[in-house]
Amino acid sequence: MTTSGLEDTDAPALMRDLVSAMSGSVDAPWDAGLFDALALRAFRHQFEGNRPYRAYCAARGATPDTVRGWAEVPVVPVVAFKALELVVGPAADVDAVFRTSGTTMGGGSRGAHFVPDLGLYEASLLPTFRRRVVSDVERLPFVSLIPSPEALADSSLSHMVGAASERFGSEVTWVVDGNGRWDLDALDRALHSAERSDQHVLLLGTAFAFVHALEQDPPVLRRLPAGSRIMETGGFKGRSRALPKHELHALLTDRTGVPRERIVNEYGMTELLSQLYEPVLAEGVQGADRHVPPPWLKVRALDPVTLEPMDEGEEGILAFFDLANVGSVCHTLTEDVGSVREGRVHLVGRSAGAEPRGCSRAMDELMSAAR
Repeated sequence: MTTSGLEDTDAPALMRDLVSAMSGSVDAPWDAGLFDALALRAFRHQFEGNRPYRAYCAARGATPDTVRGWAEVPVVPVVAFKALELVVGPAADVDAVFRTSGTTMGGGSRGAHFVPDLGLYEASLLPTFRRRVVSDVERLPFVSLIPSPEALADSSLSHMVGAASERFGSEVTWVVDGNGRWDLDALDRALHSAERSDQHVLLLGTAFAFVHALEQDPPVLRRLPAGSRIMETGGFKGRSRALPKHELHALLTDRTGVPRERIVNEYGMTELLSQLYEPVLAEGVQGADRHVPPPWLKVRALDPVTLEPMDEGEEGILAFFDLANVGSVCHTLTEDVGSVREGRVHLVGRSAGAEPRGCSRAMDELMSAAR
């Protein structure tokens, strides 16, 4: 894709151009000029309409007149979503508010991601879900160990599964309610039905939900028909029981018969509206442990002290520039450690101990500017 035909920045035109750009192949990299053109328009949109972010950027001398490319757009620590309303326009006018689990700051503190336009969010969600999770089928039954969006209206993960099931699911069984209670009878009926009809299914859950299911006695998971696949989202944060991913996937294969190359690990977070996936359905096990971003998402590993970019393949704190975040802040700094090679992300884990110094300094600057 090229920059030709892009309209100038007013909000409706920007949204139309983003949706149009996201409708292309998720495997085809974008022209660098196209990404920068959209990123600079998104930055102007956020600078003009997101008051705390504008104050922060202005204090750093970064304005739409001085920033020349996406990498120069000031990055915001994801912890800021717990302290400030980072939204373009009035917070009362958004389509949705997704909230974090509140496990990293103590005291029940929860981050809030205000989403002005769910249409744009789903324009980024559905193409990547199709390519990475259901690429070889049109529709199939969903069995979800993630609560429904009706049960957890402020969960971005629940909304994601709900939107995907509407588009790609022939039916959906919700096994867990909004309070974490399991309907084991519903799970048993859904898996028995798949077994009797020899109908492959998509089983979805967080890592913690799968560990819980695997530990039940008698077993609640059974062998799934050939062609079934599993989507596992991580999600051990704040939990006392965890397994290395390769051990969890080996246990799932042993219990369900779903081979490793059909167990798709998804990486996402409330503060990031796009998702990254391991491309195992397309590439087999060699696609494991490297998450692929869609072309509207740029990822860098940054030095935890200086926030300067690390060299290719070197570990640092992961930062994302996500054009799907146009209604809030596109450039976010996580507390996750990883490396980036040829555009693919290798996740190492959470930053151990104290908040990375560069992240802490950026947060201090943001709060000072907002005051």
